[in-house]
Amino acid sequence: MPEIDFERLRSIGMTPAMLQHLLQSIADENGPSQLMRLAEVHRESVTLHDGHAEYSARVLPRVLRGLAEEETGVAVGDWVLAQADAHGAWWVQRQLPPLTHLARRDADGRRHPVVSNVDTALLVMGLDDDFNLRRLERYLALVSASALFPVLVLTKADVATPLAIETAFDSVRERISTDLPLLIVDARSPDAAALLAPYLGAGQTLVVLGSSGAGKSTLTNTLAGQALQDTGAVREHDSRGKHTTTVRSLHRLPGGACVIDTPGLRALRPDADEAALSASFGDIKSLARQCRFRDCRHGDEPGCAVREGVAPDRLRNFHKLLREARRDTMSVLERQQQLAQWKARGREGHARLKAKRGMA
Repeated sequence: MPEIDFERLRSIGMTPAMLQHLLQSIADENGPSQLMRLAEVHRESVTLHDGHAEYSARVLPRVLRGLAEEETGVAVGDWVLAQADAHGAWWVQRQLPPLTHLARRDADGRRHPVVSNVDTALLVMGLDDDFNLRRLERYLALVSASALFPVLVLTKADVATPLAIETAFDSVRERISTDLPLLIVDARSPDAAALLAPYLGAGQTLVVLGSSGAGKSTLTNTLAGQALQDTGAVREHDSRGKHTTTVRSLHRLPGGACVIDTPGLRALRPDADEAALSASFGDIKSLARQCRFRDCRHGDEPGCAVREGVAPDRLRNFHKLLREARRDTMSVLERQQQLAQWKARGREGHARLKAKRGMA
C-alpha cells in the first residue's frame, strides 16, 4: 500500500473521512505508486499535486477506457494513484472512487465530469444583469444531485444600489429558500474571505460555480490573497464576461483549504434524477403531499396545492428540469419512440393548419 503522509496531503484537501474512504480502496495496492490529487485536466495531460509540488502527467489508456465505459472521466479534485516510468514521465495508474462527484449533462444527455471530492459549492452570481433565479435553481439542482453543500455568493455589492441588493435578497428568500446560506460581497475585498471563513477550514475543498463575468476568478484570487487566475471585463449591455478561466484548476489557500475555480458552464444541465430534483425544490415536494390527487402532476388538476403555493415561473422551471431528467434516463429506443411521437404530432398539427386554411 502506498505510504500516506496525512499532514502533507491535508494541504490539498485530505480529511480524516476522505483518508478512511481511500484506505478501503487501496488496501490491496502494491507497488511504488503514489497518492496524488488531480489539480487540472487538459486535452492530452493532467496536472497532479502531491502536497509539495505539481507534476505534469498522462492517464493510462486502460484507465480512460474503463472510465469511458462508465460514462465518466477524470475530474479536478480526483484522488489518483500515479507512478513515474523509467524516463521520469508520470502516469495515472488508477482513479480512486470519489466521495462526492459533480457532473452535468449536455444537450444529447451525455454526462460530463465537473469536479470530485468537494465539500462546499460557492454559487456565484452578480448583482447586475447576471442575477437570474431560474439559473440559480439549475445550479442548486446540480449541486443537490452531488451531495454538496451550497452557499450563494452575490457579488458586485460595491456597484449595486441598496435597492438592487434588497430586491435580490428578498427574491431569493421568497422563491428559493430561507435556509440557503446567502452572502453579499465585493469579491475584491478581503471582507469576502472573512465572510467565507466558516467554509475554509483545513482540508476543506470548495468549488466556485457561476456564469462568466460573475466574479468567480476575482473571488478565488481574494481567497488566495494573490492573483492566481486571470480576470476580465464584462460587457455593459448584459454583464456577461469572456471565458478568462478556460480550465478548472485546484488551488491551495492560506488557511489550509482548497478552492477549485471553474469556467462558466455553457450548458447547465444537472445530472439529476427525479428524486434529486425534488430534493432541490423542497417547497414543491412538501406541498405535493397536500394535493387532492396522489399522482398530481401540478398542471391542470383540480385541488393542486403546488400550483396554488409556488410561483408560476418556479413551477415552470421545475417542470422543464423534470422533462430533461426523464429524457436523460431514457434508453435509445425510448428516445426514438418519443421523437416519432413528436414528429407525428407535428404532422397532425400541420395537417390541421392546412385544412383550416383550405376552409377559409
